[in-house]
Amino acid sequence: MCYSALVKADYKTYVRTYKADIDLDAFVRLYAARSEDRRIKIPKGMDLAFLTPKTAGEREIKGYIDAYNAALVTSSEQELFKQAKRLADAERKLALKQTKTALSEARIAGNKIKQLKRWIGAAKRTEHDPVRDDRIFPDWYAPVMVAENGGRVVRPMRYHCRPAGKPASIDRTRSGQVSGTYNARRDNLTRFWRGQFGDTHALMVASVFYENVDDGNGGSVEIQFHPRTGEDMLIACLWSHWTDPAGEQPALDSFAAITDEPEPEVAAAGHDRTIINIKPAHVDAWLNPHGDTAAMQAIFDDKRHPYYEHRMAA
Repeated sequence: MCYSALVKADYKTYVRTYKADIDLDAFVRLYAARSEDRRIKIPKGMDLAFLTPKTAGEREIKGYIDAYNAALVTSSEQELFKQAKRLADAERKLALKQTKTALSEARIAGNKIKQLKRWIGAAKRTEHDPVRDDRIFPDWYAPVMVAENGGRVVRPMRYHCRPAGKPASIDRTRSGQVSGTYNARRDNLTRFWRGQFGDTHALMVASVFYENVDDGNGGSVEIQFHPRTGEDMLIACLWSHWTDPAGEQPALDSFAAITDEPEPEVAAAGHDRTIINIKPAHVDAWLNPHGDTAAMQAIFDDKRHPYYEHRMAA
């Protein structure tokens, strides 16, 4: 399962390298939605693409981003004050007598202070750091490329697909964990994903993907993989436009990365799946499937096989 990736979060990469048009209205809608719902997760790299707006739409987005960051800084600074007092109180108690409660309070407060300072620093920072700013996880938004009106279009979608016609509850397991629909297995495309495969295809451009693998001691370790060639990966994805039949929830565009049997070096590292990295020559054919699933399978069979170097994630 490709549970995380380091993506090209700046839409300009798609415009410049892949000659895609930007669906600016979709970006405006997303940022407007985040201004109302802070649970919406957007990588900072996507925000930074609008740092120097040139159009009315980009200026509108920049306004949403600035307001979001200002609110985040204010709320974080208020919480930072509370946690600093909590830490000071715990340290005073520890100076008199060491107790488990006071130790726990000091540890929790100290960790929260570090986290809040990171949030404040990130909200104020304008320099781009790809490793910190461009990584996505399930339920995060990222730019993806689709075909529309005979051309290529880049628009933001959630990485965690909710197929049209499925209930919103499909996003979570019975235990409340994130479900596995951020990935689409190749051997399941004509069953669970039959509504999307051969119809609504997308591409995500990424430089690194991350996997959790068994550490041999009952736990797991995070491994990052990247092509030895240094080239960007063109990850084959499916996407869906979901609407709520009851009209109670907002519409959602979301996508899933397709995975296949593991490349040998990925299997040797302990993981059983690998994303499908298609060749640049197949981009338009993939984005315009016209229901020809056999041709799509042929694109998979002709996928790129760069050696995926790996190491423990930092």
